[in-house]
Amino acid sequence: MTTEKQPIVAQRADPFVYRHTDGYYYFTGSVPGYQEIEVRRAKTLAGLENGERVTVWHAHERGPMSQLIWAPEIHYMDGAWYIYFAAADDANTRNTEHHHRMFVLRNRNASPMNTDWEEMGQVQTPQDSFSLDATVFRHDQQWYYVWAQLTPATRTSSDIYIARLANPWTLATAPIMLSMPEYDWERSVYAVNEGPAAIVHGDKVFITYSANATDEHYAMGLLWANASSDLLNAYSWHKRQTPVFTSSTVHSLYGPGHNSFTTSPDGQQDILVYHARPYDNAHLQGGFLGNPDRHAYAQSFIWNSDGFPVFGTPGDN
Repeated sequence: MTTEKQPIVAQRADPFVYRHTDGYYYFTGSVPGYQEIEVRRAKTLAGLENGERVTVWHAHERGPMSQLIWAPEIHYMDGAWYIYFAAADDANTRNTEHHHRMFVLRNRNASPMNTDWEEMGQVQTPQDSFSLDATVFRHDQQWYYVWAQLTPATRTSSDIYIARLANPWTLATAPIMLSMPEYDWERSVYAVNEGPAAIVHGDKVFITYSANATDEHYAMGLLWANASSDLLNAYSWHKRQTPVFTSSTVHSLYGPGHNSFTTSPDGQQDILVYHARPYDNAHLQGGFLGNPDRHAYAQSFIWNSDGFPVFGTPGDN
C-alpha cells in the first residue's frame, strides 16, 4: 500500500528554495521546455504552487544561452539578487562540445519579482567543458562556488568542484575536485555527480549531491569537512560510501535528488527540498528529460548525535 505525498510545486525539477529576510520563500526550478526562468514566492512552502510568480528571463533565440535552460538557483548576495543557471547552444544533449556552460543574472532591486535582470555572463572555469548545477554558500566571510563539470581525465559525465569567488560571477581560485562517481550506486547507469547543495551545521560543512541516471537510480550522496578546515584543500573533505536519500516504493517517490535546503518560518526546523517522480522507469514515457513529471517536494529532517543529517526516506513527512 502506498501513501501519496503532495508536491510543493508540480512539474519543477531541480528545485531551489531560498527564504529571505522579508519572510518569503523564493523558488526556482527547471521549467518544462527549458526556455525560461521563473521565480515564485510565498510565505509558506505549501503556498508556492499557487503563489506569486514571474517569468524573469527568456532564452536567447540563438547562441550559448538559447537551449536547455537548466537548474536555476536564486540567491541574495551582498545586497543584490543573483540567479545561477546552465544553458547550451544546442538542443542535442549528446553534443558535449556545445553542451552546457554556467551563467549568472543580477537584479539590484529590493524585490526580484520583476524582469529587471541583467546578464553578467558566463562563469569561466579553467577547463572549458560541460558544466552545470552551480550553487553558492557563505562561510567565514567568504563566498564559495560549487558546481558539476565534465573532467576528460576521469571519463565520467560530471564531477563536483569547489572554488572561492572573487565576485558572484568570477572565480577567485583554481577549482578543486571534491567528488567523482566511484561507487556502483553513483555510476551503474551513468557515471554522474551533479546538483550540489551546501549546508553548515555545528562544526561541519556539508555538501549533498546527486548521482547516476535521472530515473529511479538517482540518489543523493554526502560530502563533509570540518568548518575550521581549509575548504579548498581536497584532503579536508570526506565522502560517504553509501547514498543518504534514495527512492521510496512505499510512498511512490522515485529518483529523489537535486536538492536544496531551507528552514521552517521560525528557523527552528531544517527542511530538505528535492525533486522526484511518482513512478519508476518502467512507467516513464518521453525519456528522462523530455517528461516533465519530476515534481518539487519538501520534508523536514533531523541531525544525529554526531552532527550529521538524517534525511529519512522520501515522503516521510
